[in-house]
Amino acid sequence: MISQWRLRAAFAARLSEMYGREVPAYTTLVDVSREVNEETLRARGADAERLGSIGRVTAERHGAIRVGTPAELRDVARIFGALGMRPVGFYDLREAAASAVPVVSTAFRPVDADELARNPFRVFTSLLTPADPRFFDADLRSRLETFLAGRELFPPELLTLADRAEAERALPEADAGRFLHLAVRAFELSAEPIDRSWYEELERVSAVAADIGGVRSTHINHLTPRVLDIDELYRRMTDRGIEMIDTIQGPPAWKGPDLLLRQTSFRALAEPRALRLADGSVTRGALRVRFGEVEARGIALTPAGRALYDRLLTLVDEECARRPAADRAETARALWTAHVPATERELAAQELAYFTYRAEPDRPRDGTQPPTTLGELESRGWLRAEPIVYEDFLPRSAAGIFQSNLSGEGSRHTGQEGAAYDDAWLSGAMDREVIDPFALYADQQRLSIARAGRELGIDVQAGPGPR
Repeated sequence: MISQWRLRAAFAARLSEMYGREVPAYTTLVDVSREVNEETLRARGADAERLGSIGRVTAERHGAIRVGTPAELRDVARIFGALGMRPVGFYDLREAAASAVPVVSTAFRPVDADELARNPFRVFTSLLTPADPRFFDADLRSRLETFLAGRELFPPELLTLADRAEAERALPEADAGRFLHLAVRAFELSAEPIDRSWYEELERVSAVAADIGGVRSTHINHLTPRVLDIDELYRRMTDRGIEMIDTIQGPPAWKGPDLLLRQTSFRALAEPRALRLADGSVTRGALRVRFGEVEARGIALTPAGRALYDRLLTLVDEECARRPAADRAETARALWTAHVPATERELAAQELAYFTYRAEPDRPRDGTQPPTTLGELESRGWLRAEPIVYEDFLPRSAAGIFQSNLSGEGSRHTGQEGAAYDDAWLSGAMDREVIDPFALYADQQRLSIARAGRELGIDVQAGPGPR
């Protein structure tokens, strides 16, 4: 029997191989990421692996797909459920982008720490929002929903195998091979001709809408390796003549701890596609919808830490609006330095970030009783704090990546009221709970504190140690 985590690892590897054939620049991205990771490890030693072993970082990927209807999203959830991946987080990209990006999203990923350590594959999954009148009038919405209802993205055999793998948490080897074959094929770029006039009509609203609703299949939109030094990777990709987007999305590079998530990508490439014309003939054209993304992961922030991050983003926007000639990266770096604690210990003391704690096995036993507050236990060497890696996404960064790779702004009728979508709606659409990522991190931290307290024979209390 092939367990879920092995299915997940095999799926991620096969998907990466397939995407490398379809988008050769992705293979370059993976190669450069590996080079940078190896050199960073040599230069920084064990510190480079503080947020994940080099084996995990090198193997790590996240993918991105887009679907058009709640029924398609339910099928996606069944396929990823087979791989031990659950929907975590709700992201509204409609509100996060200046360009028209009419989607809401979640991310399918493992949720247990052990499963993440085995293979942390994630898939950022976006759902089109035809009911939002800011993007789609009644006529276009009706035609779009009719088009989407008439396609089948995933064959019944794949879904049957997926349900079995999820229920039994494994598949026999032969069935596992068949499942992986069908699953990877479902996300390949189709050679079926695209109705050019229909695609272009949707593209005038949004290139993302056209990529979802203008074709009769889905595909991997991008696949993302993880790198330990994203600034160095950006420089090396540029030196190789690969056009990168203008910025690295997320927190700035600064001297303090790595926080949350930083992302960048090479620009969407013109890919040959068959286009069907109004007279029924087929011609060759090109579409720009897929790109190569790379990420660097940092420490997961608490709700208070996240609120600070969001506030600093607003301050950066305001400062750059006030001084248009200012360098945005330098502005952000100065604000982070002024407002964000520069050490992990201070982040923990101010309850801005999540950590796991374990009893320090090498502490000399001198007969003294341990203190009871978390901060004192850590500062006096009774407990060791390890940062919890941020496993999720940032809506503004995701929208920024999407926007940087669009060929046009699209259209949005700002006078209209947008349709309401939230995590509860998305949970109902999938018949699966969208899990709150903050709750996952908080549980991981709480369980580690309780475990360490049992080892020390005390009831650990919240509270800072000496400053």
